[in-house]
Amino acid sequence: MNNKQLLEKLAHCAAACENCADACLDEDNIKMMVKCIRLDRDCAKICMLTHSFVASNSPHAKHVAKECLEICRLCGEECSKMEADHCKECARACKECEDACKAFLA
Repeated sequence: MNNKQLLEKLAHCAAACENCADACLDEDNIKMMVKCIRLDRDCAKICMLTHSFVASNSPHAKHVAKECLEICRLCGEECSKMEADHCKECARACKECEDACKAFLA
């Protein structure tokens, strides 16, 4: 996986997580969505941070990508438990980003 592909996956995941968190706020049983919203927010933040480190060819990019991989995994797992379409889309984006980070670290 080249850096351009990784950057695309990171940006897509961040956007999916932001969208999911916002949509979760409109759900009827918002108490059930709290963990999802928190993970969405953390995942979006780490994806954008990782995007910045990778884009600038930082020597610390791999360290940040390792954390990004972990948070994407956790967020994807949580979102995959939910029935809402926005959560399912977020789970897919997180899995793709997790896989992209794994390839980057390989």
